[in-house]
Amino acid sequence: MTGLTALWNRVFAVLGRMSMYRLVYFALAALAGVALLLSLIDLALPVEQRLIGPDPLQLIVTLAVLSAVCVGVDAAAQRVLNLPWRLESSLITAHILLFVLRPTVELLPLLGIAIAAAVASLSKYVLAWRGRHIFNPAAVGATVLTLLSLAWPDLGASAWWVGTPALAAPVILLGLAVLVRTEKVRVILVFLVVAVAVAVIRTSAQYQDAGLEIEVLDLLWPVLWSSPFLFLGAFMLSEPLTLPPRRWQQFVVAGVVGVLAGWPIAVGDITLGQERALLVGNLVAFAFAVRTAVRLTLVARSEPTPTVQELTFRVHDRLAFLPGQYLELEVPHRHPDARGTRREFSIASAPADLPFVKVAFKEGKTTKALSSYKKALAQVSPGDELAITGVWGDFLLPKRDAAPILMVAAGIGVTPFVSQLGQATAKGIDRDVVLVYVASDSSELAYRDEIEASGARVVVFTRDRPADLPAHWVWAQGVRLDAEGLVRVVPDIASRHAYISGPAGLIAELAPALEKARSITTDAFSGY
Repeated sequence: MTGLTALWNRVFAVLGRMSMYRLVYFALAALAGVALLLSLIDLALPVEQRLIGPDPLQLIVTLAVLSAVCVGVDAAAQRVLNLPWRLESSLITAHILLFVLRPTVELLPLLGIAIAAAVASLSKYVLAWRGRHIFNPAAVGATVLTLLSLAWPDLGASAWWVGTPALAAPVILLGLAVLVRTEKVRVILVFLVVAVAVAVIRTSAQYQDAGLEIEVLDLLWPVLWSSPFLFLGAFMLSEPLTLPPRRWQQFVVAGVVGVLAGWPIAVGDITLGQERALLVGNLVAFAFAVRTAVRLTLVARSEPTPTVQELTFRVHDRLAFLPGQYLELEVPHRHPDARGTRREFSIASAPADLPFVKVAFKEGKTTKALSSYKKALAQVSPGDELAITGVWGDFLLPKRDAAPILMVAAGIGVTPFVSQLGQATAKGIDRDVVLVYVASDSSELAYRDEIEASGARVVVFTRDRPADLPAHWVWAQGVRLDAEGLVRVVPDIASRHAYISGPAGLIAELAPALEKARSITTDAFSGY
């Protein structure tokens, strides 16, 4: 178990170095490459033995049309609206549509494909709420084309040819990389279980209505491998911008989409299939949490430690968050690197501190090593306006105030705990909290005053002895923070709910001890 946890955290750390948009694009491009290779193999096979439907020329021409239209429409819209252009976003939409629509080289169906691409790109700006699109763009484009096909059948319609056994393994492997990066593995598993179960029940009922008998297991694998469920879940339903912020809400959306995808509902001459099921799920997600871009003004910069920067913003729009959640901060800048113009930061302030909100981050060792985002953030001055593009996270303390808590923080990973402890102090809530605080040396212990004010018991792990420790703080002299050391300083760990915020390597090393706790909630990060 510990080995698997360590491997999982190591993979997450590697994927975390790449922006979500870049990773999704690379995964889809790789899948398109696999499809092209299979189509070349198909040229040597009889028609009845072909692995996928489209031939190489159809794939190349269709992808070229989709890419040209998506890039062109996005570039024009973003220029008109004075928004930063994101090439990856355009290419992602084009590649998803490649697998959802039917590739072709015929003129009229290519016109339909171009219309779907244009509609998909425009939906990001037209079907939006305060700067955030409501629906999955590719699903909107495919749905509009399907509706147009009712009047003009030659335009084509959605085909979801990606749902073929030959592409199942590549979709799983590449999709898993995306889901690990976005931390949506469990959400998409819920969707898959529901969708496959409903589809099997539906197909079994159809066989029975026809007077035929078939074993459930004989239906299970064909439904899973020959359906588009894997692609829909990994590359469309998982899109963070169209999911609600809380995990339980995401599970609800996954269940709704799973039911509708597994048992399509007839609406006139068409069925409520994959993309329409996703659009309904997007509406449910929108009902849970209306998406909005929250305007901020930088008020002040400070340095809680020699290597940590703290930014204090004044919020101009309505902002709601829970202690322990994180925000996504957009810093538009020219020539962004692979990780883009948005980053996630744990919120260091408490909801009680609104309309002011704080985030903190560790500075890079050298300017050369900084990401383009970090360089741009360093140029932001008091008075400059930025925007929060989302608040997410389930790194939340138990609702029952009497539940004993263990917090383990490494370096700047203390920020979500500062928010939680600050909110408890502001509300007069007395919790049984032990904070294990790990830092390279005593000068790197950030937010000492805020933590001290909370009254939490603190065990400090630093190389040197911190000066003037409060009465309820202890320096773990001579104890190394590993699984054994953690149990030694927190002997009642089995009675506590454990929360750990820090590098994936530390989480893996402490896993044997943390597994003894009543529950474990992690907030791994890999820097930026």
